[in-house]
Amino acid sequence: MKLFVTGICGFVGSSLATWFRERRPSFKINGIDNFVRPGSETNRSILRSRGITVQHGDVRNASDFENLPAVDWVIDAAANPSVLAGVDNRSSSRQVIEHNLYGTANVLEYCKRVKAGLVLLSTSRVYSIPALAGLPLIKGNHAFEWDKAAAPVQGASANGLTTQFSTSPPVSLYGSTKLASEYLALEYQYSFSFPLWINRCGVIAGAGQFGTAEQGIFSYWIHAYSQKGPLKYIGFDGSGRQVRDGLHPNDLAELVAQQIEYSQKPEAMTFNVGGGAANAMSLAQLTSWCAERFGKHSLESDLTPRSFDVPWLVMDNRQIAAQFNWRPKRDLPSILDEIANHAQCNPHWLDLSSAP
Repeated sequence: MKLFVTGICGFVGSSLATWFRERRPSFKINGIDNFVRPGSETNRSILRSRGITVQHGDVRNASDFENLPAVDWVIDAAANPSVLAGVDNRSSSRQVIEHNLYGTANVLEYCKRVKAGLVLLSTSRVYSIPALAGLPLIKGNHAFEWDKAAAPVQGASANGLTTQFSTSPPVSLYGSTKLASEYLALEYQYSFSFPLWINRCGVIAGAGQFGTAEQGIFSYWIHAYSQKGPLKYIGFDGSGRQVRDGLHPNDLAELVAQQIEYSQKPEAMTFNVGGGAANAMSLAQLTSWCAERFGKHSLESDLTPRSFDVPWLVMDNRQIAAQFNWRPKRDLPSILDEIANHAQCNPHWLDLSSAP
């Protein structure tokens, strides 16, 4: 089996490549990365030492795919993954579209040319921000909680969001480019008949994750807290009640392995993939966890809301569990422990991996 990974030196790409090297040693694994993400260069030598071929390449450039060899499967892990991308003055709106949509078109053309299957890693941020803001939630002591007495909501419950939840705009430039990529991939699959899986991933978290608050909140929060760096609850009454779920990349890798080895006709190609309600936590709860691990640290509160923030975003895994009998093996406390151990051994990690 020949496996090709875009964005192979990012956290998710490198984690998946490493998992397949260790658990599928007969696979030939190669990939490209443009190394624009701070910290990504550190993974190049690590991956190469494991027998994984890494070369410079940018998914935005069609010419970078021209001389690539044929493979059996492509895992598309290349993206500008921040919900603030294009509006945060660190990247332009055009760059977001080029990375996340035009890049997908080049990947799809490559899959068509070499007749490779595609695993497209999408995001939970394809879901409608107004619809998420309107979920029936109540203020618990330390977290927003599902109001079980409320009327049913299409595509959402205490178990999390399903793929039937609204994707109506606004969803952010990031979310809209990933949603457009999904539609484009489905059209290519229909027209050119190569295998396709689309995984809408929640927050993926683990040791070695590069850190900004918009991309890896669990990792960022723990690293910043361990160094007693500035942290702030933004919006939602400055209470830190906003909730996300966490998924370890090894659990994602196990699912991807099942998908590329799946031999039956799929009932669906698009799935929500995350830690689920059992592995969800609010910022306030995460802060309490950090306080027990690292001692007390003062945080600030900013009541000013931000356009792209949502109070509760948890992924319902029941559809994919039914299709693949897959569930996350790593619980959130063990993931947080892994990140905390990495933070203690790498006190300057955020300096290395955060954008200037």
